[in-house]
Order: sequence, then structure tokens, then C-alpha cells
Amino acid sequence: MAIHASARVRARRRALARCALVLVGVSAIGSAPAAAPFEDTIAQRVVACTACHGKEGRAAPDGYYPRIAGKPAGYLFNQLRNFRDERRHYELMNGLLALLDDAYLQEIADHFASLDLPYPPPLAPTASAALREAGEALVRRGDPARGLPACNDCHGVQMTGLAPFVPGLLGLPRDYLNAQLGAWRSGQRRALPPDCMAQVAQRLSAEDIGAVSAWLAAQPVPADSKAPPAPATPLPLACGGVKATPATAGSAGR
Repeated sequence: MAIHASARVRARRRALARCALVLVGVSAIGSAPAAAPFEDTIAQRVVACTACHGKEGRAAPDGYYPRIAGKPAGYLFNQLRNFRDERRHYELMNGLLALLDDAYLQEIADHFASLDLPYPPPLAPTASAALREAGEALVRRGDPARGLPACNDCHGVQMTGLAPFVPGLLGLPRDYLNAQLGAWRSGQRRALPPDCMAQVAQRLSAEDIGAVSAWLAAQPVPADSKAPPAPATPLPLACGGVKATPATAGSAGR
């Protein structure tokens, strides 16, 4: 009985979360100075996303929510699916996506991935120079003694990601970077197995995470922020999230 009651509570919370985000989206449309009539386009159907992720998915450098505009489509699709299937835990996202199929998630991912928008400059760093230097060392060189690859080895030399599955690490709030690395380290965030980021995060100390996030958040995003295609060489760790799926394979030419 307790199991069934718990399932009912989760279902009720999901329904409330869906309603909340729909209302946020409607409010966002209605509050515009001269709102255009509703058109059934993907751009208008994802207006609710902008309540947290910022106008057009740009987000704010001093906030918590990540920028999603311009991220690789395969990465965005995987994260939407991870929220829907509860490998990632955030009540609003879990509830919003619970009933959406892969095709619709791919449409959302393709929309935000297609946006090519400028990034604002980073905020002035608040962490010490020594902490940021320690973070830069881990990002650029890793720590072979602990089996830690450099972040550059997977996320690209410029850290703008590798299309279509690996995200960039720049232009993200420090609080968000801290929270996500911490969630992987604790097992609160998961990805398709083998979960390479969980392996990396579990080899990082809390101090390492603070150093990495401090350095990354202080870096400007290069003018060409688009993720280049992934090279043919394999990544240093096997990652389930970079395997082609029927949905992502079908969208490769879009």
C-alpha cells in the first residue's frame, strides 16, 4: 500500500509541476507588451522553458539555471530523456517531460541547438587566484595519478563541446557547475551507462569541484561558440551518452 501511495504522490506532483510550467509559459506570453497571437510553432511551445533558462534559452551568468541555447542537439536530447526517465532529479523538469515521447524531445533539442546567440562576458571571479589555478590544471591536464582525464580531452580544446553529444563547459554559472558535479559525485545525477561523468566526479574531492567550477565560470566564451564535430579518436572514457540512438541517428542530417 505504501508503494502505491508513493506512486500516487509522485503522479500528483508531476501533474502540479506540468500545470505550473504551463501557467508560467502562458504568463510569459501574456505579459509581453504587444503579444502576438499564439502560433503552433516549436518556438512558442517552449516559451515555458524560458521562465527558468532565460529568453531564448540564454540564461543568466549569475543565476543557477544553465544556458541551453546553442548546446549540441544530441546532448540536449539525452538530458531531456534523462529528466523524463528520472536519471536526473528536478521536480519541475521531471513533471514537465514525464509524458513526452522521444520524437517531441528531439524536436525541443533541435530547436534550442539551432539558436546561435552571443554570450555575455563572465562575471568577475570571486575565488582566489590559487584556487582558480588549481582548477585550470585539472581542466587542462587532469590528474593521471587518480585516473582523471583533462576536461579538454572530452569537451574540446576550447571547451565549447563536441557535436553532437558533448556539451561546452563555458558560459555556465559557477553554482550550476558546482551542483552538477556534486550531484554526479553523490549519485543524484546519472546518465546512460557507462556513466563517464560519474566516474570522473567520484574521483574529485569537494575542493577539486570548487576549483574547477571557479576557473570555468571565470572564462570568456570564444566568439565561435559552436561545438565542432567530434573527432574520430575515442574519448578517454567510455560514455553511454555519446552512443547513437534511433532518435539521434535519425536527426543527424538536420
